[in-house]
Amino acid sequence: MAAGTIKDFALTNPDGKAVAGTVSGDGATWTASEELGYGKVYTAAGSAVGADGVAVLIAGTYTTLTPASGTARTTMSPADGAVVGVATPVMITFGVKPLDRAAIEKGISITTTPAVEGAWAWIQHDGGLWALDYRPQNYWPSGTVVHVEANLYGTDFGNGYWGREDLTSDFTIGRNQVVIADVNSHELVVKRDGNVVATYEASFGRGGGENNDLTTRSGIHVVSEFFETKLMSNPRYGYTNIPEKWAVRISNNGEFIHSNPNSVDAQGTSNVTHGCVNLSIPDAKSYYDSALYGDPVEVSGTDVLLSPSDGDIFDWAVDWDYWKSLSGLNG
Repeated sequence: MAAGTIKDFALTNPDGKAVAGTVSGDGATWTASEELGYGKVYTAAGSAVGADGVAVLIAGTYTTLTPASGTARTTMSPADGAVVGVATPVMITFGVKPLDRAAIEKGISITTTPAVEGAWAWIQHDGGLWALDYRPQNYWPSGTVVHVEANLYGTDFGNGYWGREDLTSDFTIGRNQVVIADVNSHELVVKRDGNVVATYEASFGRGGGENNDLTTRSGIHVVSEFFETKLMSNPRYGYTNIPEKWAVRISNNGEFIHSNPNSVDAQGTSNVTHGCVNLSIPDAKSYYDSALYGDPVEVSGTDVLLSPSDGDIFDWAVDWDYWKSLSGLNG
């Protein structure tokens, strides 16, 4: 009805419950303020008044879309309430390959206090899972408060899949701790707010092997997991399920910082490991207790660079200008 106004209106779900919503100030539209379910029939009832003062009934039903292939799960990290290291990326991981990445990215926002320069990038994580990751150009300032919103419910992911839920996360960047790992120094140096707080004698990868798998990769690694005891296996080199204490994962290619009593004589003098960073048991425990998820470990001194082929989390191995080009909003 042209030039009419809504007098009263209600939209009810299949269970007869009213859907929350509001009429606009000019009475021309009604807008739902809650999400509608997929594949459901909603009933509309009400009335409107025309310019001539005559009331007209509003009645009808609306059927929402049923996803052809189903709804797709999405996850977000860091988790709500987490306190994380200064190299932590935001990772929104999709259960299916999203097609219209620009449309999806438009529904995602991040706010930080203080303001920090950063960018989103579409990358593939382990297992081929697609994700939209966010990282700052440089490490997060200590104490930064981060709020992320991903409005994905009702978003078309493509190939008949639609977003299952909206996601939010509020997390905080903890103290600034950076590990400096020059393989030629045979030391692991821990810096807190730029000051050296610990120096540990270490042994790194001895180099060589098939596909250089005995070389500790150079580049910015990110602490991702912690194990009081980790069973280490590498059948190619003759060992399976060897328990090692105080293991901190720094990449998904098998690189850890962990204790190894068998390499104590080499720690501080030579590199003999299969790619991990070996420390004594007391030193490994000390480092383990100091570390946070998302701490950077800056490895240098080898000619094999950390890359996407080394698995999660490789975000800092990507050049910043190239990282920015991976946004879905770039064309």
